[in-house]
Amino acid sequence: MRVISEKITAVRYKGFILLEQHNKTWLVRPERSPMHLLPFRTPICSLLEVKKILDLKLSQKEENIQAA
Repeated sequence: MRVISEKITAVRYKGFILLEQHNKTWLVRPERSPMHLLPFRTPICSLLEVKKILDLKLSQKEENIQAA
């Protein structure tokens, strides 16, 4: 039996934790409650692309708040 030890990348960014998954996708979760944005997964991409996706979602959320 082999034990496979893999390094998990975790990055804090703008109040969120970005966790790289084994299949090279990313899980994005808020650091704290209340959650202004629900946790989500990204397609296979780089850390820079994950940050861009999160920034886009945050800007869309801000636009929705201002429109209300």
